[in-house]
This record gives sequence, structure tokens and C-alpha cells, in this order.
Amino acid sequence: MTAPSSADVHALDNPVWGSVTGAHAALADVISVGGGRAGRYQTDVAPFGAVEDAANPACWDALAELLAGRATCLLIEPAEVARGWEVVTVIPGVQMDGTGLAPAPESDAVTLTELDVPDMFELVEQTRPGPYLRRTIRMGRYLGIRRDGELIAMAGQRLHPTGWAEISAVCTDRRHRAQGLGTRLVRAMAAIIRSDGELPFLHAAADNTDAIRLYETLGFTLRRARSFTVLRRRSPSV
Repeated sequence: MTAPSSADVHALDNPVWGSVTGAHAALADVISVGGGRAGRYQTDVAPFGAVEDAANPACWDALAELLAGRATCLLIEPAEVARGWEVVTVIPGVQMDGTGLAPAPESDAVTLTELDVPDMFELVEQTRPGPYLRRTIRMGRYLGIRRDGELIAMAGQRLHPTGWAEISAVCTDRRHRAQGLGTRLVRAMAAIIRSDGELPFLHAAADNTDAIRLYETLGFTLRRARSFTVLRRRSPSV
């Protein structure tokens, strides 16, 4: 399939919602309460949840019922959180549009499968690129580079709103950094995404300025601030 020259950028306004009600519906739970809808990924896939419309109180009621007292992470600014919710953690982030990213296949990259998950966990534990759980690999394609059988770098796909695929879990073993492995994998992942007829995007922590500068040199552009906000429904006062 030929990649589009553009996709509806508004799909990135609420990318978790677009994913759990679309391409990742089988990996998520979505419910409706009083005309409002909310969803979240299953707990061994990803820590993300979403409301269809943050201005609709019924959507927050649906999220509360879905979580049953547990916490989740929304890509939302704290000011948008409804009353009655406790903000546990806020990690300021950015969302970047990869329309300008030049794809390039990578001959050294191999497709990672569930058999590779133990090695992927080991690399994630060392590099801390973001949350990675037992079934995260089912969210999309993952590529890795091995040397002497050891997984030393990887990149994959995470959120999948209509027309877009998020590049995520880009990480390199500290002993093999400054060799351009992450750049090669990001370009290779972009080639896969475009061959599927979609466009790449990503999220990064706002304080990860080195990574943001690197992504900008690759053709990503800053689209908007997008905080990772962990929250849960506040317990009623006794």
C-alpha cells in the first residue's frame, strides 16, 4: 500500500481513544455510562486510558466505573481533569508529527516476536524508554538489532489512531550508543508504517531534550504539549 501524503492530524488530539476504539479494540475495554464513553488498555498491554470527551462528565463516570478504584494514565493536561479525580503524577511531554521523517529500510534489523520478550524486558529495564508490559508487543511491529545474539537496540509501535502509528520504545544498550542504531531503527520503523499506508508520530518527555533534538533532525516537528497524567477517582470523604 502506498503511504498517504497526509492524514487527519486531529486524530492525534486523542490518540489513546482512537486506538482503543479502532485498531486496538481487541486489546482494550471500552464502556458507556449515561451517554459518556471511556476506555483503557488491558492491564498487561499498556497503562493508558482515555475519555471520549473530557468536557463531558458522563465520560469521566464511565472511566471511574471501568477503573474500579485503580489508576490509569491519560494523555491530558491536568487542567482538563474533571472534579472528583486525584492527580497522582504528571510527566510533561510533547507530541511530535513524523510526516517529514525520511524512511529507510534497515538490513540489520529483525522483527521481534513474543519469543524475544524476555530480552526486550532486559533492554527496557536498563534503558527505561517508557512503560513496557507483558503484551505490549501486540500493539504493533517491533524491530531489533542483535550482536553476537544479544539484543542491543529496538524500536516499535504503540498507539494507533486512524491514519497514524506511534513509534515507541526506542532504546539502545548503553554499551552500544553513539553508533546511530536508534536513528536507523526509527527510519526503518517509518518505512514499515508508510508501507502500511500510515504516518509516524511519537511522544517524548519534555525534559528529554537530547532525544527531542535528535527527532527534529530526523524530520519530526513539535505538534503540541501532551502531559502523561496518572490519575484515579478520589475516594468519597468519610
